[in-house]
Amino acid sequence: MKTIIASCAALILAALIWGNSSSQSLANNVTATLVVVEKQKHVMTLYAHDNILRTYHVSLGRGDDSAKQREGDNRTPEGQYIIDAKNDHSQFYKALHISYPSKGDIGRAKTGGYSPGGAVMIHGLRHDLAWLGSLHRLRDWTRGCIAVTNAEMDEIWNVVPVGTPIEIKP
Repeated sequence: MKTIIASCAALILAALIWGNSSSQSLANNVTATLVVVEKQKHVMTLYAHDNILRTYHVSLGRGDDSAKQREGDNRTPEGQYIIDAKNDHSQFYKALHISYPSKGDIGRAKTGGYSPGGAVMIHGLRHDLAWLGSLHRLRDWTRGCIAVTNAEMDEIWNVVPVGTPIEIKP
């Protein structure tokens, strides 16, 4: 029994170390010109024109896989948006605000008689859960946002300026 517990503890420790290790950082003089999120693949890719800068594995909204429709549905939106603000005092580790809802999102919500919601962001982990690192990706847990590790968020923060287009695909 002690051997099984020790083995499990060793595997968890190895996963934490591996999950929190980072690859070589992007150069400081690199600027992303496009962010693409592919929800089904759970990946976010940063581009500089036609060149891929980096791809990240992400956690998404804990609602179902369809596009965000209304406030509180916990879904990640789909469509064309802009990174329109940065918040380094977020309740999560840094946040890039996404310009959701678009005019189309607002129109659909108005027709349906509900609020489209808002406050959709790319962000890191809550400060007290930062130790989870990449283990946070084991399940979707956000309220509609796109989550990465804090180390990844530092890198993204440095290369994605306000005004960068973001395309969120199914």
